[in-house]
Formats: sequence, C-alpha cells, structure tokens
Amino acid sequence: MTSSPKARGAALTPGDHKSLASAIRALAMDAVEAANSGHPGMPMGMADAAVVLFSEQLRFDPRRPDWPDRDRFVLSAGHGSMLLYALLHLTGYPDMTIDELKRFRQLGSKTPGHPEYGHTAGVETTTGPLGQGFGNAVGMAIAERHLNARFGDDLVDHRTWVIAGDGCLMEGISHESASLAGHLGLGRLNVLWDDNEISIDGPTGLSVSDDVQARFRSYGWHVVATDGHDPAALSAALAEAAADPRPSLIACRTTIGFGAPTKAGTAGSHGAPLGAQEIAGAREALGWPYPPFEIPAAVAAAGRQLGARGAVAQDDWLGRLEAADPAIRGEFERVMAGELPAAMADAVHSLKATLASDPPKLATRVASQRALEAIAPTMPELLGGSADLSGSNNTKVKSQRVLTRDDAGGSYIHYGVREHAMAAAMNGMALHGGVVPYGGTFLVFTDYCRPSIRLAALMGIRVIYVMTHDSIGLGEDGPTHQPVEHLAALRCIPNLHVHRPADAVETAECWQVALERTDGPSVLALTRQGLPAVRTVHTGDNRVRRGGYVLFEADGERKVTLIATGSEIDVARKARDLLAARGIGAAVVSMPCRELFAAQDAAYRSQVLGNGTVRVAVEAGVRMCWDADIGADGGFVGMTGFGASGPYEELYKHFGITPEAVADEAGRLLAARNG
Repeated sequence: MTSSPKARGAALTPGDHKSLASAIRALAMDAVEAANSGHPGMPMGMADAAVVLFSEQLRFDPRRPDWPDRDRFVLSAGHGSMLLYALLHLTGYPDMTIDELKRFRQLGSKTPGHPEYGHTAGVETTTGPLGQGFGNAVGMAIAERHLNARFGDDLVDHRTWVIAGDGCLMEGISHESASLAGHLGLGRLNVLWDDNEISIDGPTGLSVSDDVQARFRSYGWHVVATDGHDPAALSAALAEAAADPRPSLIACRTTIGFGAPTKAGTAGSHGAPLGAQEIAGAREALGWPYPPFEIPAAVAAAGRQLGARGAVAQDDWLGRLEAADPAIRGEFERVMAGELPAAMADAVHSLKATLASDPPKLATRVASQRALEAIAPTMPELLGGSADLSGSNNTKVKSQRVLTRDDAGGSYIHYGVREHAMAAAMNGMALHGGVVPYGGTFLVFTDYCRPSIRLAALMGIRVIYVMTHDSIGLGEDGPTHQPVEHLAALRCIPNLHVHRPADAVETAECWQVALERTDGPSVLALTRQGLPAVRTVHTGDNRVRRGGYVLFEADGERKVTLIATGSEIDVARKARDLLAARGIGAAVVSMPCRELFAAQDAAYRSQVLGNGTVRVAVEAGVRMCWDADIGADGGFVGMTGFGASGPYEELYKHFGITPEAVADEAGRLLAARNG
C-alpha cells in the first residue's frame, strides 16, 4: 500500500481470502448456535464479498474507528450483524474480542442482535429495520461531498460502502433514497446487493418480480453484476464501481448459507441456528476443521494485517490536517466535534430583543424562518431541506444556496416528495458528522418519517425536524392534513424532544435549544396560522430550556393552572381573563417542550404547575400524555376525533377549543372539588 491518501488495499492471496471468508462463516455459525438465535445465512453468503471489500477498497483504521476521513461502511441488512462483528474482530478492533463474539445477542455484550451505533466501535449506524441503513448511507454520501466542497480533498475524500439485502431493496425507503442519490450524482456511494433471492418466507419470487438492475439504472446509477463467490470477479466489480462517477450498485449473486450442506440456498439458513449436524457438515465443506470460535494464528495474523493497512493513510491524513491553514483546521475540527459557533447564541439573543421591541403576529412557521435567517449565516454547517414544501415549511432562507450534483457546497436540499428518504438521509448526515441537518414537511407526515425519527432517538443524534401545519389550525385542507394524534405519538418516543412554541420568541428559543442538544433529535411543531406575540418583554434567559414556565401568573391567589402549547396559549390567556372576571385566579403555563419540563426537579415542576390548584390542559390534539401534568382528574380541552375542512376560526369553535370552554372546564372542576 502506498502513502497516497487515496490508496487502498491490494488483493489477498487466494489462500488468505479463503481462510478469512471461512473464518467469518464459522464465527457466524458458532455465535448464532451459541445464542440459539440469529441469522447465519447472510454472513455466510456475503463473506467473500466482505473480505474483498475490506481488503481492497474500504479505508479504515481499527486504532481510530472515528477517523474523520475513513470510508463509511453501512450494514443495511443489519440482521446479518455477525458479518460485521466477525470482520471487526478479525481486523483488530480492540473491543471486539472473541469473548464478545461468544456473547452474541446477550445482555450487555458489544454484539447485540442488530448493530447499534454508539454501542460498538466500528458500527456507523443502527440498522435492522430494512432499508434504513441504505437511506442513512445516502445522507453520509451527501455529507461527504458537502464537506469536501468546503474543506477540499486533503481533509475530506472518502467513500460510503453499503451491504444491502433483498429486503432492503423491497422496502419503499430504498426506492426514494436511490432516486435521490441518482439525482444528486453521489458517485462516492457504492452498494453491494446481496442478491441471494431468499427472504424469510422463501424465494423472493413469492412476492416480487422487479428488474432491480434496470430500476437502479433508471435512477441514474452505475450497475455491475458479479459472482458473489468469485474473489477476482468481485475485485473487478468493486474497482469498476469505485471508478465510476455515478452511485453504483454491485449485484452480488450469492448463495445464502454458503457451505451448509442442506440449508444453503434456502430460507432455512436465514433466521435460525443451523444446528450441530448442519454446522459439522458446513465445516467439512468449507475445509474448516477448527472447534467453535477458534481462529488459527495464521488466519488471525492475516486479519490483523488487513486491519493495519489503514494506518498509513490515517497517519498521512493527520499530517495534512496539521499542515492545513490554522483557521481551516480549527473550523474543520469544530464542525466535526459538533461544537456550535458562539455567534449562534448571539444571533438568537439579538433576534429575541428585536421581536420583543416590536412584537409581531406571525405564524410560528414564519417565525421559524426568521430564526433561520438569523442563525444560518452564523452556522455554515447547517444543512437544511424540505420534502417539496419549502415555501410552506419556510425552511429556506436567503443566505442558503441549493445543494446540487454540480454544487455540493450548497446548504439546502430539495428532497422532493420523499419524506422517508429525507428523514433517513438526515440521520446519515448527523452520523457522518460535520453538518447539522434539519428538514421539513407537514406534521401529519411525521408518520412517513417516524421510523427514522425513532432511530435518531435511539442513536441519540442531533437531527431537527421542522414540522408545520401542526393542528386543525391549518384549516381548509381538512382532516387528511390535520394532525390530532401526532403530538402524542411523537411524545411517546423516548429521547425525542417535541417543541411547540407559542410565538416568535419561543420559536427562536426552541431553535436554540434544538441546536444545542447533542444527545438526541428534536421536532419543531409549527403553525400555519398567525399567532399573537405573548413574550413581549425581552430576557436574556432561554425559558424554553426548562420546558415549561409560568407565562402569566394569576391575579391574586392562584386557584387554577391553565397549561397550553403553541396556538392554544392565546386560548388559555383569554380563558384566564374570563376566570378573573368570575373572581377566580388562574395562571397560564406555557409548555413548549414537555420532555424538558419532565426533566426538571420536582420543586420547580410543583411551583410551575401550582401545588393544589385545579389544572386544565388545552391543546388542539388528543389528551394522551397530558395526565402526567394534569393528573387523571385534571381537565383537558382538545380533540377527541379527527378534524374537518373549513376556516380555522370556525374549526376551533366547532370542536369546542375556545376560551369559554376552558374557563367552564376549570369552573366545573373547582365546583366538584368544593362539593
């Protein structure tokens, strides 16, 4: 291997290739058998392709798994996790010991049933839900080209490699993602398709008859087909793919469960242990006479030598980083570390002061655009987009130019009507590092994004979803577009922060909190309709950070606490005035982020919610999740079914989300309490 930054590996000897591929197959069989659970067939089928990829094309260094200019390897077919774990062990990742392989699928091991990001060094993304890894890889490839446009070949010049199965390519997300990748000309993206024609139910012909290669060619991909068990053919196919300027699909015709005497090529090797007799027959067929989990010294040495190949390229890259202009190096290290520029907080502070001095009536989607106009010039790493709703989501600002196949330096992506692909790609961008992704659609279409949102929360990565048209307040588009259960459904996802700001100031604060968060994703649920300003006194504090706070205290003794979010803050404020006219003191609590509020100490939560007061929540959605704050006996004014088509003012009256209804509910609860 030369010292060139683009140099990769050379072909293994036939003996070393065979021994490493056999080691992978044996480890997969043994680990699944020991766990009495797992998927041995895919690792056995793709072992040859994986060895060629890791030895000849993939640039990595087990000494530093997070090396910024490493190639990314995504196992989209995550059920075949033992393929990846075996490779990590054989190539010398320190944490992937033979004991960890023996603990496959056991509690607390580094070898869970499906690869988990942040849990195991060398795992680039959490995969298992088929097609998600494919979509993540598209985002990684976008991030690589974008950062290359910013920082040049010396610092950013790598590829994204994927192993995907038949199931990944059946899932709709892969269709959207492949189409986007072809449109953007992501030539650094290369997908090895495990074309074994087997799924859990049996032959794939039971359910599909697609011409997959023709489909990918129609997307603008380069496609090459090869024998997935012929190292020389695989080597030529991967080299051809790497040399082509288009994204590439390498169709590897393989036999699932390769080597198993009776289960190879059948669904019987897909998702269950092979059994002792079948494993013994496979060992004989593969010429692998060693006991379970035993790797001969010569094979182990070949694997370690393969893993050591990346050290030269990684050391050369460190030299280029050290030689770079100090300002460029500092900026590169800042964005790769995920650190925000100090100017961002200053921009939010100035915007809040402006908004307080001249309080506007704005839809929070428009307020979000105002926030982005202030923030984006301070954050070149901010990479935005929308699923064909830029003008409705208000996600594009003047300082952004569009990212295209000819201008990867742009900071705004037109995703088209591809919510699935957008959400998965944003996960890939965040995982790649160096960019902070956000993307928009209507809140009701978080249903299309939900699998990716859930995985972002599981992985704990910073992704921001700008979800507008957040309630029946969107009006005439009717119940198909009016989210009623979506806030509750999103709040049920652990580690997801759902923000529903009440006005322009709260919107700016929500943006700041979402950007500052590095351990999970955030949703901004924003209105279509204009909302009056409620934060008219400037404060340097970001009140959203605590999730909920007293916006208007009661006049006199507080007997009622009205809790609201977003557009319903104004309803609660007017209800407070009605209660005051009846001699009942009521406070209004703004709760832009219930997850942040739940994380506060008990004393603060009690102070905000009013110990001993009657509590009524008001939100143009369903009640679910609100009992934690109002109690099972608290009041709720909101939706109990789907919406309807009509002007939003009429809809609020029709569904009884009015100041009068809120005041009456509080009065009823007080009367019941007083007997």
